[in-house]
Amino acid sequence: MGIFVDGVIEVRTPGGEWDMAVDLLDFDLGKQSYAREVLFGCPGGLGTLRALFDQRGLPADATAEYILDDEVNHSHSYATWAEVVAADWDAPLCDGPVGPWVGEWRPGPDGEPVFHDIVWIPDEVDRAADEVFGEELCPWEWPEGGEVPLNGSVYRPVVITARMFAPPEGDWAPVWDAMRTHAAQHGDDNVRLIVWFG
Repeated sequence: MGIFVDGVIEVRTPGGEWDMAVDLLDFDLGKQSYAREVLFGCPGGLGTLRALFDQRGLPADATAEYILDDEVNHSHSYATWAEVVAADWDAPLCDGPVGPWVGEWRPGPDGEPVFHDIVWIPDEVDRAADEVFGEELCPWEWPEGGEVPLNGSVYRPVVITARMFAPPEGDWAPVWDAMRTHAAQHGDDNVRLIVWFG
């Protein structure tokens, strides 16, 4: 059960028609709940306010024969390769920290904290935060500049970005690689990803 990623990569032919080049199911992306939210705005539990390519619907010239659009398949969106390349993967997708997410910084080679990962706040960090701030606060309620040191790491609230949950070199890399390959032949504006979820 759950919502799965589906879609196609299209290329525009010299005659101006769009045609399917790749079926997204070939990449076995599964549910990708956080990635689908930060990339396309299909809710996945993060609470983002805007996505990189936020539920744009279907392009008017999409080829209907392979596009699923019914009561089960929903939240359509799309992006050309030119738009994917131009996207700011580090732009904030919320107006401030949301949910129980914190960033973990660990000591780097010079001893200074280096960003390691974004995590759902571990219980021990949550308890330590109560001691640091003198009251029970969720990460988005921590005072500005607030952080919690624990076991050599430092935890801070974070503002969600696409790179945190869908880095270009992550699970979607094969999709981007396929688009890049087709764009080299057809041009950046002539390669388009269409997604839906069901």
